[in-house]
Amino acid sequence: MCGIVGVTGNDNAVSILLEGLEKLEYRGYDSAGIYVNDLNGKDYLIKRKGRISELEAAVGPDVHGSVGIGHTRWATHGVVSEANAHPQFSEDHRFYLVHNGVIENYKELKSEYLSNTTFASQTDTEVVVQLVDHFVQTEGLSTKQAFLKTLGLLKGSSYAFLLIDSTDPETLYVAKNKSPLLIGLGDGCNVVCSDAPAMLNVTHDFLELHDGEVVTVKPDTVEIEDANQHKVDRKRFTLTWMPVKPIRDLIHTTC
Repeated sequence: MCGIVGVTGNDNAVSILLEGLEKLEYRGYDSAGIYVNDLNGKDYLIKRKGRISELEAAVGPDVHGSVGIGHTRWATHGVVSEANAHPQFSEDHRFYLVHNGVIENYKELKSEYLSNTTFASQTDTEVVVQLVDHFVQTEGLSTKQAFLKTLGLLKGSSYAFLLIDSTDPETLYVAKNKSPLLIGLGDGCNVVCSDAPAMLNVTHDFLELHDGEVVTVKPDTVEIEDANQHKVDRKRFTLTWMPVKPIRDLIHTTC
């Protein structure tokens, strides 16, 4: 099982993402990566094969930001490589995506919509992020509209997606079907994770997501919509237990 983490609204995004990925190591993986944006025109994509410790070693002191996404990958489509590791990105580097699950019809979608697109990986995930970009560029759709249209074309037993548009990086776009995802709620900071322990050093308040829902996450707001694009009002739940073994000092990362 792959692992997903995301954060928006916290200046210690790098530490939060790396800590979260470490907490998800139990799910198994062969590569890992993060994408971080500082909201001031600088962004960073770092991916490595092997252990998260190798990713951490590659993250230099200049890498910083208040929003980002991260992923631990278990290879399904394509060999174990940095190119196939997540986050995957669109050809113009506008969109970045992490993904759990399998897209059964990715070859058909690639052939139908993306025959003129240059791909950087062998993954089904890249097809999804390229499709979002394609619909924004060719049909003038908003990021959310393009994301929804792409989701409607996918065939697969399960998926979980976390998407960033680098032109509006504070907003995270989230969707799931039969693959676990949670939203963690903070004060001026919200997070996304495959499993709550990944973010217990940040928050103890969470929202459960249901299959078919699409969620827009900003630092101060979370908007959930069902498969018919009707807004959903869901109560948070609180976990009172503490993480067993903090791996680094996150005193300043709590929302």
